[in-house]
Amino acid sequence: MTAPRIALIHATPVAMQPIGDAFGQLWPTARITHLLEDSLSADVVAEGRLTRHMIERFVTLTRYAQGCGADAILFTCSAFGVAIEAAAASVPIPVLKPNEAMLEEALAAGKRIGLLATFEPSIPSLKTELEQIAQTKKIALEITTRAVPAALTALHAGCAADHDRLIADAAQEIGDCDALILGQFSMASAASVIPARPRRTVLTSPNSAVTRLKQLLAPGRGSAAAAAMRETTSQSSK
Repeated sequence: MTAPRIALIHATPVAMQPIGDAFGQLWPTARITHLLEDSLSADVVAEGRLTRHMIERFVTLTRYAQGCGADAILFTCSAFGVAIEAAAASVPIPVLKPNEAMLEEALAAGKRIGLLATFEPSIPSLKTELEQIAQTKKIALEITTRAVPAALTALHAGCAADHDRLIADAAQEIGDCDALILGQFSMASAASVIPARPRRTVLTSPNSAVTRLKQLLAPGRGSAAAAAMRETTSQSSK
């Protein structure tokens, strides 16, 4: 049987290697296709919000990926939750937001959530997603956030060690929590240098997303998975 094809849609090239590494470790037989549209992040910063035109661009990207034969689509850009929900509703295959699998794992760990992000505009979207999931589970959340934009600057400059160190320092500032979320795919490399703390789980988007996709596309689950994803999208949009 042919392995599933997964379309990975990126708003920045720095997300490509972390998710590729995660597939290599957790699902090496999957066929992955990278689609990069690197003006998205700059445009949302310039606009200050997600415009209708930008949402239409996400729908177009999603339909293109489906037309290329994708069995599922994963967005790796964290600041575009509403646009991805609209895109997911436009196709009959599973479409995952970058962090939804990780957020589910975080809430399973407890109600005290630490959230780190190197792309600051993604924080409101991530908080909203967390709160929506928590509401369905009747969990009263305690969320602490930190933006670490200097880490992203370091990564773009090719200073991966500085990127990881700055994130580890910010993790220390957050203090005690049940789950520490690294909000960008490009932050995954920092997980290994964050000091361990008792009863604190450090979560990265790539590993969680690949694990979820592999479950969704297990033999015999295809149509059921797509239906479940559409229902999840419908609920989160309300």
